[in-house]
Amino acid sequence: MIAGLTDTVVERVDRRGKYLLLPLDSGDSMMIHLRMSGQVLLAAKGAERPAHTHVVMHLDDGNEAWFVDPRTFGEVVVFDPDHVDVELPELTRLGVDPIAEPFELSELRLAIGPSKRALKPLLLDQHVIAGVGNIYADEILHDARLRPDRMASGLDARQLKRLHRSIVTILNAAIGAGGSTLSDSQYVDLMGAGGSYQDEHKVYAREGLRCVTCGRGWVRRIVSGGRSTHYCPVCQR
Repeated sequence: MIAGLTDTVVERVDRRGKYLLLPLDSGDSMMIHLRMSGQVLLAAKGAERPAHTHVVMHLDDGNEAWFVDPRTFGEVVVFDPDHVDVELPELTRLGVDPIAEPFELSELRLAIGPSKRALKPLLLDQHVIAGVGNIYADEILHDARLRPDRMASGLDARQLKRLHRSIVTILNAAIGAGGSTLSDSQYVDLMGAGGSYQDEHKVYAREGLRCVTCGRGWVRRIVSGGRSTHYCPVCQR
């Protein structure tokens, strides 16, 4: 990786799903995946580096870019885009990205197909829809008024349309707010600042609290597809 980054210029920053993709002027690209606890931070040269700083990139303006990852699940990889199917095959298996690509209702209908799976694990499957994480799957399904354990194959045309709208609305709102920074403060931007979308959460991490949408239900927590899942039994019948 060091040889692949030395004396290169980052031409732009793209993303697909949860993958950050940075094309280099060498023809290669750098891929960064934060996984559970990764951070990319920008700091002045000589600044004290946090514990668990695994990659340090020295920039031509004198600053440094750090990849910090306490749980070491994250990745920083330099790869040849012409051989992505061999070097990073997971990129080729991603589903449609509702933010980076055209995402019409027909795309969602095609992605779901005749699936007999429950909605929550289906939304989290990166091979179906790329980029939806646990927090936003809960918020999307609440906004769409759909139970997380409902079978995807049972959605009618109106429900599918609501789900499509909610995917686009929630993801764009979360991006606009800089994401959700929870009590562990793991998710931050390049300068170490947190996001504010956690203040807009309607169900995620609100177990036992009154639903702010309907004012009648109490947010419940279940496990769906092995993941902690929050919903309002009144709003999401």
